[in-house]
Amino acid sequence: MKKTSRRQLLKAAVATTAGAIAAPYFIPAGVLASEDRPGANDRITVGAIGVGNRASLLLDQLPADGQIVALCDCNLPRAEAYKGKRKGDWPVYQDYQRILERKDIDAVIIATQEFQRVLPSIHACQAGKDVYAEKPLTLYVREGRVLVDTVRKQNRVFQVGTQQRSMAMNRIACKLIRDGGLGKIREVLAPCYPGAGESTLDVGPEKPVPTGLNWDVWLNQAAWRPFNDRWGGGGRDFYGGEMTNWGAHGVDQIQWALGTDNTGPVEMWPATPGPNGQVEMRYADGIPVRFILEHGPYGGAIFVCEKGKLEINRNKFTSNPKEIAVELLKQVDEVEEERKWSDQTALWQAEWHMQNWIDCIRAREKPVADVETNQRSVSVCHLANITRWVGRRLTWDPVKERFVNNDEANRYIDRPRREGYELPNV
Repeated sequence: MKKTSRRQLLKAAVATTAGAIAAPYFIPAGVLASEDRPGANDRITVGAIGVGNRASLLLDQLPADGQIVALCDCNLPRAEAYKGKRKGDWPVYQDYQRILERKDIDAVIIATQEFQRVLPSIHACQAGKDVYAEKPLTLYVREGRVLVDTVRKQNRVFQVGTQQRSMAMNRIACKLIRDGGLGKIREVLAPCYPGAGESTLDVGPEKPVPTGLNWDVWLNQAAWRPFNDRWGGGGRDFYGGEMTNWGAHGVDQIQWALGTDNTGPVEMWPATPGPNGQVEMRYADGIPVRFILEHGPYGGAIFVCEKGKLEINRNKFTSNPKEIAVELLKQVDEVEEERKWSDQTALWQAEWHMQNWIDCIRAREKPVADVETNQRSVSVCHLANITRWVGRRLTWDPVKERFVNNDEANRYIDRPRREGYELPNV
């Protein structure tokens, strides 16, 4: 059977409605432009902060009702190379404040590296821009809370690039678990994502900074170190390992399925020792989440329930008994089937996720991967890493976002930041 595309359905709906209208009608307020709301027929003007590999993919997939108008990267030749590849006529900046000060830009896509991401996101919100930021959202817990508070204070629409929230398979499967469709959850089994090692300031001999790279801006909040080909030496100063990289996707599905988008676990402990050891957690309702699988669904987890097991991964699921998955598939309608990612390369697609962001900019609504839900999801990843570093059982207060009576662990939820890259008071 030939599929009907989303565009065809919308055209048919418009044609039918147009023939039925015979009386005067009012235009809804949401269709009209205002200071904080672009009109329904206006294209959302977008600036890009960070134009690396992932950012290039996002810009290539920007929906038709979004319009690129400017690029920015502290590595200027990289942004110029993308402009040349696309044959664009956009201005290219090295200082992202130049993008934020432009009144003709509605929103920004921020796809810098994770240790660089929060501060430009905060500044964008303060400048009145809506934001699409890549994952992992944060390097540590507290900077995420400052970001969330800023988003709320400035009333911005903030979408995070955990695009599985826009995939029909994931939405349906997580809803089944969350609504109790498989009965009581006995346990959740997730891959044991490796973390990041210690950072070092001793990264070898200093080398000349490449032409066009602002090394100070690239380092962002991290302690100063000379440039060389190792780009700062790596480690915890720059990323959280696969625990935050793939974990940003997989843990987000756990949070979604458990209905804990606004909270988190209350207890965690190492199941095996070491910086990449297995970790177990417990939520307030008693549900255990065990990061113990050497191999598993990196885009989700295995939910062991009274009525069977359901494995949720990126835009797919399997079950035991198999009838669970068969019934779930019946809920994927024809239009949503069009949105499936049919090959491995296309799994990195983000068009539909950005379309949700643009739609929510117009409606001034929370998007499907709102900043708060991602603060909570990536915080669970940070908690797993901290449990490894401390090496003993910890109690977490998800309301205060602090460990209970453990100063050693609490030192990891905040970080010293280099002068000039401090977080603002919100």
